[in-house]
Amino acid sequence: MFEEDGSLDPLLKFLLYIVLTLTAAKMLWEWLTEDVSRWITVDLWGLIADHPWWTGLIVASGLSVLLLLGRLLSFLLDAGIYANPEDTFVDPSDDSADPDVLTFKMKQLSAMSATGFEQACADLLVRDGFRGPRRVGGAGDLGVDVTARDGEDRLLILQCKQYQNPVGSGHVQKFNGTARLHHGADLPIMIALNSFTQPAVDFAQHHQLILMGRPELKKWAHGQHLYEVLGIQSTTQ
Repeated sequence: MFEEDGSLDPLLKFLLYIVLTLTAAKMLWEWLTEDVSRWITVDLWGLIADHPWWTGLIVASGLSVLLLLGRLLSFLLDAGIYANPEDTFVDPSDDSADPDVLTFKMKQLSAMSATGFEQACADLLVRDGFRGPRRVGGAGDLGVDVTARDGEDRLLILQCKQYQNPVGSGHVQKFNGTARLHHGADLPIMIALNSFTQPAVDFAQHHQLILMGRPELKKWAHGQHLYEVLGIQSTTQ
């Protein structure tokens, strides 16, 4: 029901919006099929005069429904949920963008489920020419969401965090405890949609973990090679 960061699953969100939309539409239809003039001048005014507190509650509920309807329209028009490795998301205003190169907008990455975000990272590795990228994230993954190898046979272990807030030091410490010791990573890379706290950055630097925050992720998602973004040297890039 809930994603790893505590947010509601996108599918459940979508179903909730549908239910609220149908409810609002039914209420609106009932209002329009009645004598609107009498309802406004007599019934509604009488209700407001007799029950001011209930009226305030109804108005607040109506505003909430309108807000949810707006979110639903945004979800339907530009949700950007990623489901197919062959899908490409290119900004049409960017004349320099190559339509044959897989890219993502940041708002599309934000709208994905946690699984979709991991899959998007795996497919960006495919785009960059890494060998055997594979999404393995899930319960009991022990800190690995995506694995791949580069042209020098170095093993990349990626952990992908789509949290709404910066990732803290505790998560980075857990990743440090498994990335090399358990998975044998040559390049342990932690990706955070909304970057990291300063203690997390300090810990990663001390233990030689590679962090990719929002600025770096944006460059990677917009078409730059992973190693170019992170400043990693490779003789085969």
